[in-house]
Amino acid sequence: MGQRTGRRFVAAGALLLALGVTTLALGVTTLAGTPAQAAPPAPTTVTIEGDDLAEPLAVHADGNTELFAALLGQVDWLAGSGQTSSPEPADLGPKYLLVVLIDDEPTRAYELYPLAKGGPKAFRPAEQPDGSKSTAAWFYGRLTMSETLRAAGAPLPERPDSISGGIGGGERVIPEDALTPGEDLGRALGELRQALLLNGAVAVGITLGLAGIALLVRRRTR
Repeated sequence: MGQRTGRRFVAAGALLLALGVTTLALGVTTLAGTPAQAAPPAPTTVTIEGDDLAEPLAVHADGNTELFAALLGQVDWLAGSGQTSSPEPADLGPKYLLVVLIDDEPTRAYELYPLAKGGPKAFRPAEQPDGSKSTAAWFYGRLTMSETLRAAGAPLPERPDSISGGIGGGERVIPEDALTPGEDLGRALGELRQALLLNGAVAVGITLGLAGIALLVRRRTR
């Protein structure tokens, strides 16, 4: 009777240990094999409209790559609640409407004021071309805004002092790393939670297995 009971405990302990190891292996395989989330479609065109432009300017991603990246860099960080209050209209100077398109479909629009008093300003309207809505907000613009728009064809005075490292290589009034949140934060937290749950399940399985073996050893030593 005692030997039969002992065999049962050995079998139970081995089963629990096997379950724990299998769970760990499956979890590692799942985490390693989880496909990355599909990246959102990339912008393909940027257009610029202004009162001093006879017709809108268009810069394509597959055309002038450097200029396209520089123009997109003027607005692709404009998120959050804004950095400054609404300036006085008289202090803004000429306005340029920059629209970001994906496959010829307008998605985002921003107002740029490269000659604003106190430095370039940017405005994000609440209603966007793709139908989404956010809070209207004002931002300090990049110091390279004027030269970047001029390179695209806007009739703005030359300001080479605002460029360092070529088009788009200037500095922001406020450091970028203080404004842009990590894009992968949500995904990283999700993977961390999944790993913690997996480790918890494995720990429980191994603990139960060890408890069964300890009980068996105790019975045999009596």
